[in-house]
Amino acid sequence: MESTIFAGAVTVEEGGLFRRKPGQDSWESLQAGLPDRVKVYAIVEGQGDTLFVGAHQGVFRSDDGGESWADMQVPADGRPIYSLLVHPGAPDTIYAGSDPAAIFKSQDGGATWRRLATVQPEGAITGCFPVRVLKMAVDPSDTDHIYAALEVGGVIRSLDGGESWEDISGGLLELSHEPHLRNCILSDDLTEGMMDLHALTVSAEQPGTLWIANRMGLFVSEDRGDSWREFGIGRFSDLQYGRDLMVSPHDPKVFVAALSDSSRGVAGSVYRSDDTGANWQRIDHDISIDSTLMTVTISRRDPSRIFCGARAGQIFGTEDGGKNWVSLPLPDGVEDVRAVACL
Repeated sequence: MESTIFAGAVTVEEGGLFRRKPGQDSWESLQAGLPDRVKVYAIVEGQGDTLFVGAHQGVFRSDDGGESWADMQVPADGRPIYSLLVHPGAPDTIYAGSDPAAIFKSQDGGATWRRLATVQPEGAITGCFPVRVLKMAVDPSDTDHIYAALEVGGVIRSLDGGESWEDISGGLLELSHEPHLRNCILSDDLTEGMMDLHALTVSAEQPGTLWIANRMGLFVSEDRGDSWREFGIGRFSDLQYGRDLMVSPHDPKVFVAALSDSSRGVAGSVYRSDDTGANWQRIDHDISIDSTLMTVTISRRDPSRIFCGARAGQIFGTEDGGKNWVSLPLPDGVEDVRAVACL
């Protein structure tokens, strides 16, 4: 392998952050400066060799490629950090997503933080677990426009860099009245499936267009979330449970998505669109993704490097755009993979 890969998990016997460098034939556990039994939900790159990790115990920063870590002291009152976003135009500006629907912002690389005045949508499903901010995205055409995907909570947006937020889940609730989109697992509310968001993304090729991945598939808004339509990923995939979704950092027409059979399923897949989401093709092959695919990422340094992580502790990757794939299982006892980064 030519890539350096990082993987984060939350079901662990020891630490939950791992690294595999080029030429290594096994994973190494990263622990210097991290809490014991750290549970990792997010890994993002900063500038140079800087990395940020969102964990059950807070946000941690490394400036040496993961050799050592420092606690960024986010004032989250002990709540986990489920997601991180580094602002594309201002790399010292970082957003950290927690619960219930809480977002923290730093403008000095993580040295200081403040909590933003977010909202929890009226249609959020409460009572099962706190509404978590699982993913955030910035519209490249207007970087003051920020969106957040909430697990069993819908979606919210800010049009002023995070200073104020509003609920834009109304169209999703309307769609939940469609018989095939009515679903509940954790509650008795049949809007639950549509409000169970896991990821979202915006492409520079489609200003103001927001794509989301939720329990019921992929959905699109062309008006910054004011209204929504079902994309219909079932036309291309038998697996429709959407867990992750991103636009390539190299080409705004290229999307990748992690699709599976269910939240704790036995089948996962990687799909790619080369035409801004109009058509999708499955690109994983000659490997067996036998649990829910939780995360997928395209390397910022090389567009041909795509890596993904499955709930059961599997990491899969390609370094030639999908022609060849490798399986890199994490150590025994490591499960519930939530984050992968590829350098």
